[in-house]
Amino acid sequence: MSNVAVIGSQWGDEGKGKIVDWLSSRADVVVRFQGGHNAGHTLVIDGVEYKLNLLPSGIVRPGKLSIIGNGVVVDPWALLKEIQIVKEKGVKITPENLMLAENANLILPVHRALDQALEITRGNTPIGTTKRGIGPAYEDKVARRGIRVCDLAHPDLLKDKIMAMMCHHNILLKGFGAEPIDTMETYNKLMEIADDILRYAGVVWKRLDEARQDGKKILFEGAQGAMLDIDHGTYPFVTSSNTVAGQAASGSGMGPDAVKYVLGITKAYTTRVGTGPFPTEQDNEVGAFLGERGKEFGTVTGRKRRCGWFDAVLVRQTVKLCGIQGIALTKLDVLDGLDEIKICTGYELDGKTIDHLPASQIHQANVTPTYETLEGWKESTRGARSWAELPASAVKYVRRVEELIGAPVALLSTSPEREDTILMRDPFVD
Repeated sequence: MSNVAVIGSQWGDEGKGKIVDWLSSRADVVVRFQGGHNAGHTLVIDGVEYKLNLLPSGIVRPGKLSIIGNGVVVDPWALLKEIQIVKEKGVKITPENLMLAENANLILPVHRALDQALEITRGNTPIGTTKRGIGPAYEDKVARRGIRVCDLAHPDLLKDKIMAMMCHHNILLKGFGAEPIDTMETYNKLMEIADDILRYAGVVWKRLDEARQDGKKILFEGAQGAMLDIDHGTYPFVTSSNTVAGQAASGSGMGPDAVKYVLGITKAYTTRVGTGPFPTEQDNEVGAFLGERGKEFGTVTGRKRRCGWFDAVLVRQTVKLCGIQGIALTKLDVLDGLDEIKICTGYELDGKTIDHLPASQIHQANVTPTYETLEGWKESTRGARSWAELPASAVKYVRRVEELIGAPVALLSTSPEREDTILMRDPFVD
């Protein structure tokens, strides 16, 4: 059996929640390895809806171990609130089925304040953050002034580290015209919840190694999408962590050989939340059709998503960056009823044809997509559970996507319902 990493292959919002839930029923361990509570997965199990931000998707299934890895930045108050909400829906959450990496960095009130102040100063060119403190927390991690979960067990050290952090951040907040954060108030609030957080803390890398030695199936659950990666995405309109498959190893404390199969979750069209380049965006009736049919609103922010045609250039780039071996194609049913469907097969830039999205934000903003037009279908694909139930034009569309991105479709999702999935290959089977 192989361990599987699930990666969003576009700008996030590809429907990872349903696919990860489908896979988590086959896994023994589910690991979050990057991001924070700026990402959201919605699961529907036996008619009950769960909106998860920090908790791994395996938490709602009995007998699974859920792990929040060291690559995640954790708002401790948000985590405890989420645990309580999920518990109220009848889910059992204890240190036996949830482990938090002792070396994960914490998001504090000052990080939220900085995030909000920074977005305001960007004026008409915001990054589009969720203003939940994710970026500033990662900045502190890299600057070596972050507070980690294990620090909660050492009050004197914790107080010293908070004081040093506030000396830096309160100067910035004052410069932005924002209110400073009280050092002792932050310290006292952390001490109030320290025991509640520490009960879940543990040596994640060791626990994962033990699971691997025991032959357990491990699912690495990515958040957001590869084109939001801090290095490889549409910088600076990206998140603050690495979202590509390589982060599954470093963000959980395992060697790169632990990941045997990379599954790219891929929407049958393209969406993006917030600002930043979007070559195939359709700010017209087509975009409105996709947004309405696909219910394209963010799980975390509620913001309306920008919609456009499938960008095969973008996904092909992600396939190579992440080593994707197969994709889970989602929301095919949203395309039902269109007379014709377009796929971006290349870009034009300064009179030349290029086959990739360039790194320069100037070039990214100026590329023009080249389209191939395929025949649409009037029949419904919603709820299909076999290839035989799909219209011929829909099958042709899926096969053309495979050709253009250089990866096969391993799973095909035809509705938000868990069982409405066509399986071509089980990622957990070598």
